[in-house]
Amino acid sequence: MRNILIYTLLFVAFIASCAAQSIDSVKNTPADSLGRWYTGNPVPKKRFQAATFIAPVVLMGYGFAAVYDHGALKQLDVSTRAELQEDHPLFAAHVDDYLQFAPAAAVYALNLSGVKGKHNLFDASMLYVTSAAIMGVSTHFVKQGVGRERPDGSGLNSFPSGHTASAFMAAEFLHQEYKDVNPWIGYAGYFVATATGTLRMYNNKHWFSDVVAGAGFGIASTKISYLVYPYIKSLFTTKKEGNFTFMPFHQQGSTGLMLSGRF
Repeated sequence: MRNILIYTLLFVAFIASCAAQSIDSVKNTPADSLGRWYTGNPVPKKRFQAATFIAPVVLMGYGFAAVYDHGALKQLDVSTRAELQEDHPLFAAHVDDYLQFAPAAAVYALNLSGVKGKHNLFDASMLYVTSAAIMGVSTHFVKQGVGRERPDGSGLNSFPSGHTASAFMAAEFLHQEYKDVNPWIGYAGYFVATATGTLRMYNNKHWFSDVVAGAGFGIASTKISYLVYPYIKSLFTTKKEGNFTFMPFHQQGSTGLMLSGRF
């Protein structure tokens, strides 16, 4: 059973990384070949592509199916939890509380060390905040609506896993920023996110399907953020175009430059 769990989690991470690898077929313009965008310039807008959301939708769909299933999917949740608790009944490592933020922290560490990502730190920060808002709101309402009991009986907000959603949101953020620099950076983020989800199960806080669905929510949140943020930013950075002309002039007793233009 343990091997099945490990292979399944690796499969989840593989699906997630493949989804991230397939996104964004829209090419940068020649002027933006370095992929860096500054605060004063508009962030490039992306076209919506349904195919890029297939993997997160499948992951979320699996989770919802398991919540209301009374057959094989339910049994997998129960048997996975039983196996983990049998092997590690006293496991209580809470590194997952911090590990979920590691991929996002890597974005800032790489930028500060001179390895620039797709956006400058201001836009990257706004993208992360937008992703976190989407993820936080969506998982909160789903948790309240579903009301699934946690494996340890500590609450009725088990589905989906918020820690896992946060970790995969950050992993997708890291991938988006550095996929053109080195795709392995993004892959590393996904394995950190998978480790976060695994620890949530070892800590007896979530069912397997909670973690799978959390991965889907996290990835989808960041993808949506990268679609909507350029439009949000354009509302605050609209610049009026104007034509200006400098003309020398000479009048009796004075010489200078005259500025004329249209605002």
